[in-house]
Amino acid sequence: MKSKLSFLALAIFFIVSSCQSNDTGTKPNVIIFLVDDMGWQDTSVPFWTQQTAFNRLYQTPNMERLAREGMKFTQAYACSVCSPTRVSLMTGMNAARHRVTNWTLRKDTQSVGDDNLLEQPKWNMNGMSPVEGIDNTALATPLPQLFKNAGYKTIHTGKAHLGAMETPASDPLTLGFDVNIAGHAAGAPGSYYGKNSFGNDNPQRTTWAVPGLEKYYGEDIYLSEALTLEAIDAVTSANEENQPFFLYMAHYAVHTPIQGDDRFLQKYIDQGIDSTEAKYASMVEGMDKSLGDIMNFLEQKNLDDNTIILFMSDNGGLSAVARGGERHTHNLPLSSGKGSAREGGIREPMIVKWPKKVRPNSMTDSYVIIEDFFPSVLEMAGIDGYKTVQEIDGISFVPILEGKDVANTRPLFWHYPNRWGPNGPGIGSTSAVRLGDWKLIYYHANRHFELFNLEADIGESQNLADTYPEELNKLAQILTDYLLEVDAQMPIDKSTGELVEYPAEILK
Repeated sequence: MKSKLSFLALAIFFIVSSCQSNDTGTKPNVIIFLVDDMGWQDTSVPFWTQQTAFNRLYQTPNMERLAREGMKFTQAYACSVCSPTRVSLMTGMNAARHRVTNWTLRKDTQSVGDDNLLEQPKWNMNGMSPVEGIDNTALATPLPQLFKNAGYKTIHTGKAHLGAMETPASDPLTLGFDVNIAGHAAGAPGSYYGKNSFGNDNPQRTTWAVPGLEKYYGEDIYLSEALTLEAIDAVTSANEENQPFFLYMAHYAVHTPIQGDDRFLQKYIDQGIDSTEAKYASMVEGMDKSLGDIMNFLEQKNLDDNTIILFMSDNGGLSAVARGGERHTHNLPLSSGKGSAREGGIREPMIVKWPKKVRPNSMTDSYVIIEDFFPSVLEMAGIDGYKTVQEIDGISFVPILEGKDVANTRPLFWHYPNRWGPNGPGIGSTSAVRLGDWKLIYYHANRHFELFNLEADIGESQNLADTYPEELNKLAQILTDYLLEVDAQMPIDKSTGELVEYPAEILK
C-alpha cells in the first residue's frame, strides 16, 4: 500500500511538473531589436511606395527576411534623439510627459548648452528612475520589471542610455533586467573595435568606453558581433533554465563614431561611394548580420515559432551636416534627419514578427509611435493586470498586427524644448503634432509654424500654414491642449525672460 501511495505521489508530481513546464512554454519569448540612429532609408527594405537608390545601396538580407515573415510598418515614429525615445519605450510615456526630452549623460548636467535665443527648461536630465527621490528624473515602473514579475528572464544587451551617471537607471539591473551586457550611462561607444578594447584602451575616452566585454579586449572582433554572441549565450541560459525570455537587443550601431566593419567594408568601397558612407553601410550590414544570427539561433533551438521579434530604430539617420562636417547617411525623400521634427528625424524602419498571429509578408500604413511599444509588447506576451506608477500614453498596436484596419485618426505628439547642436530643417526647440495626413511643427525660437500634408508631400517641401489657416488653427489647438494636459515644459525666451507661448496662444 505504501509503495502504491509513493507511486501515486510521484505520478502526481510529474503531472504537475509537466503542466507547469507546458504553461511556461506557452509564454512567448520577446525580442526588441533596437538600432541606434538608423534612418528610414538605411536598409534594402523599402518603407515607401517604391524602392529607392538608397534601398539598393544597403544590404540587409535579414531585415528582408524578417519583413517576409512579419509585418512592415511604413509610418512608425520615435523621438528625434535617443534618450527620449528609449525612456518612452521603457515607460510608455510621451516625452512631453516624462520630460527626458534630450540625451542624458552626466548627473544634473545639461547635455547641450543653451543658444542665444532660448533658455532650456529644467528638464529631466538625469533620465528615468525606478525609485523616488532622485532629482530631475522621470519616476516609472520599467517595462523589463513587468516582464520579470511575470516570470521572464530579462536580458539587456548593448546601449542603455536611460539614466545619467551616478543615478540608478545608469545600470539596467536596477530597471528589472536580470542580465546587463555592456549597458551604462553613455550613448555611444568609445570604439567599435575589440582590438581597441571598445574604447577602454583610451584613458581620455573612459566615459564612452563600453563596459563588461573584457573577454574580447585585444581581439579582432566588431562590437556588434561581440554583443550578439553574448546575447545568444544569455538566451541559451534562459532556455536551459526553461524560462521565457525578454531580450532587449539595443545595438550601439549605427551611432557615431563611424568605424567600418571590416567584414563588409570592402564591397562598399569597391562601389566607389564616399569612404565615410562606405563605412556606415558596412556598420548597417553588420547590424543586420546580428539580426540574422539571432534568427538562425532561434530556428536551431526550435524557439522561432514561440518568439516575437520587434525591430525599430530610436531616431532618424544623421543626415544633417554632422559635427565635423561629415554626412554619412540619407533619409531622402524625407526631409532632414536626427534632431529634427521633420520626417527624416522621427520616421523609422519598423518590422514585427509574431508567429501564428501576424500574416507573413504583410504591411500597414497605420501610424504608431514609440510609447505604443510598452502596452503592445505586454499584451502580446499575455501580461495583463499590471500596475504602474506612471500614466501610460501609448496605445497598443496589437489590433494592427491582427490585421484590423486602424485609421490614422489619433494625434501623435513630439516635444523637444531643447537644443541639439547642428542646424538644419526642423532642427531646434520645437513641438509638433500629426493628425491624419496633416502635420504641424511649432518653432519655439521665432514662433514660426510649418504645416505639411504628408500624403501629398512626404518630403515636407511646401509649407501650407498660410494656405490652410483652419487646419493650422485646429492642429495648434490640439497641440496646445495636449501640452497643457501633460504639463509640458516650455523654454524661456531670453529677450523677455518669459516662457515661450503655447502654439494656440500665438494664433489668437
